[in-house]
Amino acid sequence: MDSLPLAPDSSSLCCPCGAKCQFMDELLNLRSEVNDLRHQVQTDALTGLYNFRFFSNILPLEMERTRRAAQPLSLIILDIDNFKQFNDRWGHELGNQALVHVSQLIAQTIRKLDFACRFGGEEFAIVLPNTDLYQAINVAERLRFAIDSSPLETGNDLIPLTASVGVDEFKSTHTDNPQGFIERVDAWLYQAKKLGRNLVKGPVVSPVDTNTNVTADEKEALFGVFKKPDA
Repeated sequence: MDSLPLAPDSSSLCCPCGAKCQFMDELLNLRSEVNDLRHQVQTDALTGLYNFRFFSNILPLEMERTRRAAQPLSLIILDIDNFKQFNDRWGHELGNQALVHVSQLIAQTIRKLDFACRFGGEEFAIVLPNTDLYQAINVAERLRFAIDSSPLETGNDLIPLTASVGVDEFKSTHTDNPQGFIERVDAWLYQAKKLGRNLVKGPVVSPVDTNTNVTADEKEALFGVFKKPDA
């Protein structure tokens, strides 16, 4: 997340008379507090991902960028399957652990330029700038597989988790507003749930139809081995 520009060291800042400014320490503390508040406003306290407020701001901005630059934009909405039953059986504390676990898997799978957000409850939204539908479906499948193959470890138990995923693309020629785009993706998520869960659903797409020039770094980020974030 963006931070305010770093202020110069307080020891180097003096009043015109040459004495250290008596208000500089207070100014630096205020800057730090503002940065902390900005982080809190944009971040979900439980998972550490961006929150719904941030998502509601970033999606229109990325859609406008797509209209202006004619670059593809994709959106994934992911929902943990049968989460109510999970909470009923294992309790809300383990439910929170499951949300954190899935959030970590999402953060490990996506690129640094993507935006992973807690959409609400057990739903997550991932905004994928400069990503066409074919690439986004591959990312969605990676997310689904990562969750399916990584049960939640708690004591001596390994609790399986799965997720259903909807995905679609926004192009510069589309006329959707943000809510319309979300509803398109949510409809695909509903299809994944209806067809049995633990599925990725989106428009049918062929690799031939989406053959775009992708840099080596982007290919590695999308299809290669994803590195975990630094501890």
